Amino acid sequence: MGEEDDLPLHTPDQEFVPSKMDNLSVEELTEYIARMEAEIARAREMIAAKQKMREGAESVFKK
Repeated sequence: MGEEDDLPLHTPDQEFVPSKMDNLSVEELTEYIARMEAEIARAREMIAAKQKMREGAESVFKK
C-alpha cells in the first residue's frame, strides 16, 4: 500500500467558514453568501448526477 491509501477520501473546504462574521463588511458578507450559494448549487448538481446514476444502476439490477 502506498502513502496515498492513508489519505482521507474527503477533505472539507474551510474557505467558506469564516471564524468571525462580525468583522466582515456588508460587501464581504454579500460575497460570502454568493460563494455559499454557488457551493450549494454545485452540491445540488452533484446530488442530481448521483441520483441519476443510482436510478440507472437500479434499473439494471431490477430486471
